Amino acid sequence: MLTTTISDFRKDIKSYFDRVTKNFETLIINRGKDNGVVIMSLAEYNSLTATQHELSSKVNEVRLDAAIEKFKKGNATERKLLDE
Repeated sequence: MLTTTISDFRKDIKSYFDRVTKNFETLIINRGKDNGVVIMSLAEYNSLTATQHELSSKVNEVRLDAAIEKFKKGNATERKLLDE
């Protein structure tokens, strides 16, 4: 996780954006006491929203937890995608 001030961010915006997108880093720009902005890559944001959707209901959460446990115990099966 990177942190900076708005002044430093303005000075080197391209470098900060490159680090966020290439290294999957999260950038926090401080804007005063208890105030700030978070910048993350689109890929990271999409991953977070997908996870949020999976955990949005108790049924999804239980199904996901069961799949994780099955995988950890070595009971998972590999599936091949069908060619389109």
